[in-house]
Amino acid sequence: MSVELNGSAVILHRPHATTEAIVRQLTQLGIVAECVWPELPAEFDANGCGVIFFDADMGHDGQFPWAAGEAPMPAVALIGSEAPGRIAWAIRRGADAQLLKPIAGGGVFSALLIAREAFARRQSLREEVAGLRRRLDGREILAEATALLMLEEHLSAADAYRALRRRAMDAQLPLEEMAARLVADNIARRHDRA
Repeated sequence: MSVELNGSAVILHRPHATTEAIVRQLTQLGIVAECVWPELPAEFDANGCGVIFFDADMGHDGQFPWAAGEAPMPAVALIGSEAPGRIAWAIRRGADAQLLKPIAGGGVFSALLIAREAFARRQSLREEVAGLRRRLDGREILAEATALLMLEEHLSAADAYRALRRRAMDAQLPLEEMAARLVADNIARRHDRA
């Protein structure tokens, strides 16, 4: 596993020995850290932040400019109270790793690596799900175009699909695009007739 450790971090936690210990460890790793409280500043640039550490004990949803579970960077929950409700909230916020308070002389490095790996996996899964949704949408349009050809040209399902593939190849278009064109043309013809 190759993990880039340079960059910056934001620590969303009230001024405390916890934040000082995290800043100290991040500095040793070559990471510039900024402590903010009670919320992220309006000018916060998520793209410029490599990781966020947030207080799971006193944190609340209004502190973040993104929806729960949608953190655009790895997130580490700082947990002092192991109250089930606070842990559940940190999980809903999308914590990729955790650090138990009080923070002493270690732990930040491993939490950082775990958070970055978990975040990368989460991003990969999101992209995979988005791709599957696109494919599913494409299959729906394929089914609709195939059904249109079956009705209009009195073809079997297999023959209609082959005809659709032939049209796509002749036009040098992706199959889904040809299907979308057929469906759009059909809608336009029905609209013109009405």
